[in-house]
Amino acid sequence: MVYKDFQGLKLSALGFGAMRLPVAGDTPDSPIDEVRTAEMVDYAVRHGVNYFDTAYGYHDGKSEIVMGKVLSAYPRDSYYLATKFPGYDLSNMGKAEAIFEEQLKKCGVDYFDFYLFHNVYEKNIDPYLDPQYGIMEYLMKQKENGRIRHLGFSAHGRYDTMKRFLDAYGDRMEFCQIQLNYLDWKLQDAGAKAELLNQHNIPIWVMEPLRGGKLAELSEENEAKLKALRPEEEIPAWAFRFLQTVPGVTVTLSGMSTMEQLEKNIETYTQDKPLSEGEMEALFEIAGSMLDILPCTACRYCVTHCPKGLDIPVLLSLYNEARYVNGLITHMAVDALQEDKRPDACIGCRSCEAVCPQQLGIAGAMKDFVVKLNQPAGL
Repeated sequence: MVYKDFQGLKLSALGFGAMRLPVAGDTPDSPIDEVRTAEMVDYAVRHGVNYFDTAYGYHDGKSEIVMGKVLSAYPRDSYYLATKFPGYDLSNMGKAEAIFEEQLKKCGVDYFDFYLFHNVYEKNIDPYLDPQYGIMEYLMKQKENGRIRHLGFSAHGRYDTMKRFLDAYGDRMEFCQIQLNYLDWKLQDAGAKAELLNQHNIPIWVMEPLRGGKLAELSEENEAKLKALRPEEEIPAWAFRFLQTVPGVTVTLSGMSTMEQLEKNIETYTQDKPLSEGEMEALFEIAGSMLDILPCTACRYCVTHCPKGLDIPVLLSLYNEARYVNGLITHMAVDALQEDKRPDACIGCRSCEAVCPQQLGIAGAMKDFVVKLNQPAGL
């Protein structure tokens, strides 16, 4: 196992994510299969994994319970346990103490090695920063009392939202967890977010390294390109090698649902094999071929001509992601906008198109975006 240094600790570079544990049923919301989970955790521990990440809401609130139960079989100082304050639900903002105490009981521990503000994004940034809720004050107190060893945050929000959080709390944040992979490097501006964290000297924790499994398999043409560069490398391993190349990346979390996934990922992390410049370029070319996006350059000419005052570049960025995967995060980001600034506020006047240097079909995109948002969100 590859290990990374973090404040005197040796953390396994591969972390065990507990959002997609094996289930005893045919649907993701089926009960967790505790026997298979215990077998996977045991295999992970025996092969050097020492970082385990859960959260209040994973598996309908059962992930913390099961992970606490399974990990209780091991000495408490032999593993690092992370969980998060569920601020993605605004009704929780005034409940930091009650929820934290509940989490300790659910996990059966006296302290958390790592604790995070969960999912900083556009809708919860104001409550997270609002002193009336006292969230930061309470969590810092728990850190002083040794019940939180290291405090950080996870973020799905836009770059500007992350920057705002860091401007306020960056001096107290010890690590940050972001969605980072070679597809989201540009699609979600993950490259810029990683650079922002490096500027603040904040170590990077990675979530969704395989983009929910979408980078585990590629087209025959793209697989052939990678095999020509590294014949021995499995396709999923390329996503991890990419992360081994990105400066600042410390722990990469993988939500593994099967023993086979776990075994392959652990095999990958027996070595640190960063990519060459040419190999990085090949991955970015492949990412580009997987995306069908509107090439908005954010010149903002459209904004000055929109009678509804819509932030069209932001909407197009979200639309591009929805075209690739109509996920929950996109729905949450749109929901965070003012009601009169969402895609359905577009009146189709095409004033924006008249000044768009890229000649983009913006009105049609907004209409299609509304259709997508009315469909159920995926993961």
